Amino acid sequence: MSFPDLPPALASALAARGYAEATPVQSAVLAPEAAGRDLLVSAQTGSGKTVAFGLALAPDLMGEAARLPAPGAPLALVVAPTRELALQVKTELAWLYAEAGGRVVSCVGGMDPVAERRALLAGVHIVVGTPGRLVDHLERGNLRPEALRAVVLDEADEMLDLGFREELEAILEETPAGRRTLMFSATVPRGIAALAKTYQRDALRIEAAGSAGPHGDIEYRAALVAPHELERAVVNLLRFEAPRLAMVFCATRAAVARLSGNLAERGFPAVSLSGEMSQAERLRALQQLRDGHARVCVATDVAARGIDLPELGLVIHAELPRDPDTLLHRSGRTGRAGRKGVSVLLVPHPRRRLAERLISAARVTAAWGPAPSAEAIRGRDAERLAEEARALLAEPPADTDVAIARELAGAGAEALAAALVRVLRAPLPAPEELSESAPRPTRREAPEAPREGGAEGVWFRVDVGRAGNADPRWLLPFLCRRGHVTRAEIGRIRITARETQVEVAPYAAARFAAAARRTEGEEDAIRIAPMQPLPRDHQPPGEEPRRRPVRPPEGSRAGRPRTPRR
Repeated sequence: MSFPDLPPALASALAARGYAEATPVQSAVLAPEAAGRDLLVSAQTGSGKTVAFGLALAPDLMGEAARLPAPGAPLALVVAPTRELALQVKTELAWLYAEAGGRVVSCVGGMDPVAERRALLAGVHIVVGTPGRLVDHLERGNLRPEALRAVVLDEADEMLDLGFREELEAILEETPAGRRTLMFSATVPRGIAALAKTYQRDALRIEAAGSAGPHGDIEYRAALVAPHELERAVVNLLRFEAPRLAMVFCATRAAVARLSGNLAERGFPAVSLSGEMSQAERLRALQQLRDGHARVCVATDVAARGIDLPELGLVIHAELPRDPDTLLHRSGRTGRAGRKGVSVLLVPHPRRRLAERLISAARVTAAWGPAPSAEAIRGRDAERLAEEARALLAEPPADTDVAIARELAGAGAEALAAALVRVLRAPLPAPEELSESAPRPTRREAPEAPREGGAEGVWFRVDVGRAGNADPRWLLPFLCRRGHVTRAEIGRIRITARETQVEVAPYAAARFAAAARRTEGEEDAIRIAPMQPLPRDHQPPGEEPRRRPVRPPEGSRAGRPRTPRR
């Protein structure tokens, strides 16, 4: 549907921005049954909800008038969870109400509170802010709530997740009892339902999922990688997809700093966002992304909440999200407002089942496969470079370039074309070589793991035993981490004085052998080797089977003890 019965100033603003049709959430809040009522709206990020509640506020702010009254005490209050989201909401509402004479002011942490106080006292129509700063202005008397006709809680579930319940209740208690209350939330957990029951009157419940379902414009993928190759897999994904903008998520600030620094060293124009950064640093990083000076943003979950980058085409989960909601919030940075996007989870082999549970709980479907290989990237580069070269050759040469071209013509067309390709290839970061290991079979395909009295697995020798403090409590996690297997794929473990013998499921033996040979970090002193030939067709590259099988002995040969790092 188109936008019905809007004030001419708002209709003109929408037309100037290219809005021809209303999104589902915009249609729902403008429906006749929603007029004048409190609303509890479920809407995903990128669904056009900011414009939706901006339009829903119009009758409360303007009535039948063509323009807003002179600015004074605020008429509407919008509460958002983060500084970035609040500033984006302010920008959206400013252009929407510009022709109607609207004055929109932001009040967010990290900005100058004195300047905000002056702006509020000068008169305003709409105030957009974060919970803590709004409470501060209310307590100091800078924000006068007596004239408020409507309050909007944007991303209400995120505000509760961030611990702002007390601030939200304090704000709502200060506002007039007859106000209209609009709550927008991606999900409606118990806390949101309780808040709505307390502070809303006969609220209309709206579920505004798009026709394609949740995140219908996002293609989900899951890439199996070796645990120690996560950073290399990020490099290869960025090179293979080559998005205009990409966001990479890490779990901690330390991981963000490390990964963003390493990407910059490899030649990627990258910036970081984390909680320890000042507001000026965060705004500078976002501006670099919007201006095109940076193409990759490495961020923590909290730092990236509410960020809207329209050209963001790729989200990479360098570390798995902690829960399904975090997966959806991260992925929702792309595929916004009708654009397509890709969300890729990098899954270490031992954590595949956890990733499968996350994806299932989030009610999305992901295509499983390996991370892009260096060979695949070189093939994609050949296509892109050829296309870029053809585009350059199609441009008419400038007069100053013709003379130089005539001097170089003697070198031959093929030599000149090769030189052009080298110039185009030079700025591209080198792809990373990733280990090739077969992914673990799915639960239906996987044979049963070796157990006592069951099918025999493949035995491996680990050169640490009781003399080296070998203990199943650290040994089993170490084997899973080092060999890229799960606990279910480890069978019997026999610890002797000088070594440990480990049984591995036949289908995982080649992967375990290949991964165990690669030693990095503090545990590189511990050696792991097969005690018998690997199953046929599962031999790792470059490994010849032994001629005679070696059975696990009752008493093992003495070897040099190793002291593990725990």
